[in-house]
Amino acid sequence: MFNIEHWQEIFDTISKNKLRTFLTSLSVASGIFILVILLGVSSGIANGVKEQFSSDATNRIQISTRTTTKEFKGLNPGRRLQMTNADFESLNYKYEDQIEYKTSLYRTWGGQINYKDKQGSYRIEGVFPDQQFIENATLSHGRFISQSDIAESRKVALIGYQMKEDLFPFSDPVGKTILVNNNINFTIVGVYTDPGGTREESRLFIPITTAQRVFNQGENINRIAYTVNMGKNFDETAKLSAQMTASIEQDLRARFIVAPDDRVAIRVEDTLEQAKPFFDLIDVIKAVFWFIGLGTIIAGVVGVGNIMLIVVKERTKEIGIRKALGALPSEIIMMILQESIFITSLAGLVGLFLGVGLLEIAAPYIQNDFIDNPTVDFTTAITTVIILVVSGAIAGFIPARRAANIKPIEALRDE
Repeated sequence: MFNIEHWQEIFDTISKNKLRTFLTSLSVASGIFILVILLGVSSGIANGVKEQFSSDATNRIQISTRTTTKEFKGLNPGRRLQMTNADFESLNYKYEDQIEYKTSLYRTWGGQINYKDKQGSYRIEGVFPDQQFIENATLSHGRFISQSDIAESRKVALIGYQMKEDLFPFSDPVGKTILVNNNINFTIVGVYTDPGGTREESRLFIPITTAQRVFNQGENINRIAYTVNMGKNFDETAKLSAQMTASIEQDLRARFIVAPDDRVAIRVEDTLEQAKPFFDLIDVIKAVFWFIGLGTIIAGVVGVGNIMLIVVKERTKEIGIRKALGALPSEIIMMILQESIFITSLAGLVGLFLGVGLLEIAAPYIQNDFIDNPTVDFTTAITTVIILVVSGAIAGFIPARRAANIKPIEALRDE
């Protein structure tokens, strides 16, 4: 229950010991400030790492085949392995429950693209509609490749933003017709942007069935890409992705009769496996920063505890009189705890606001490959507030217990 007399006593005690209270409060505020800054920096590092993997989906598995380099079961090295639509469909069926998005690809480099008097050489990729999500592509105009385009082998194309700037610098390309390799007309249905930048935006996407037809590839494909369903957390998703990657590689080695130690012939790349060491490092950095920040806070809490011990010593006679007049030990404890929690929380909140404020001001100016947008989220802010209250209670508990154990007769004799 709110008791104005208790608050008046707290402010009287603080006003009589301004310097002592200020210096102790400064240590608590500094601890929280340092903790907030460190957590903000760790968040920025995490954002920077995520940005490095944002050019494609982080839960991506990419499959490709090349030429065998080792003899196996009587088959000579140098065999060119060629995946087909049947391989794609077989994997889709087997791993249906684990797959989030899927596409097979037929890719050709250096395709000649013309529009009126402008021309350029770009990569051409035949894809399925899910390529948009696997590549983290964002539509800026029009639409992506559709399932109807696949079914009807339509001559439609999606161009990257860099292609748009090269061939259509001052107009909307959607609906325009481009000439591919000087003999095939394609209608542009959309423009996309890609977080991978200029290189990734210098590609032309067309339906996979159309690519196989116009490039005389029949059922051939040269790449397969999946994203795996996300688990409950990063570690679970990484485990599922690793298991699926190993199983797919085993399936393809059996299908093409490839030596187990031929690492060139079949490549199944797991993006999560590549990302995991970086995210593990981030977790270690966060733990170290928490340890440093909490250590600084503990130093401040010890200072507050010392202050409260001095307060109890100075108010021994007053506490004895209160107990002689019938004050309960719990009331004495609450009186000391209230003052301890107030000092700690007030100082800590000042440090919290200063830390968050500094991060908000500095964050827009900190943009590089390693740190991006260092901020503290709401959950972290609430956690620090809880730490403040708990720290205040811990700092005041021992002095409060000592105050509660003071015997009135001894306290009245105290000088």
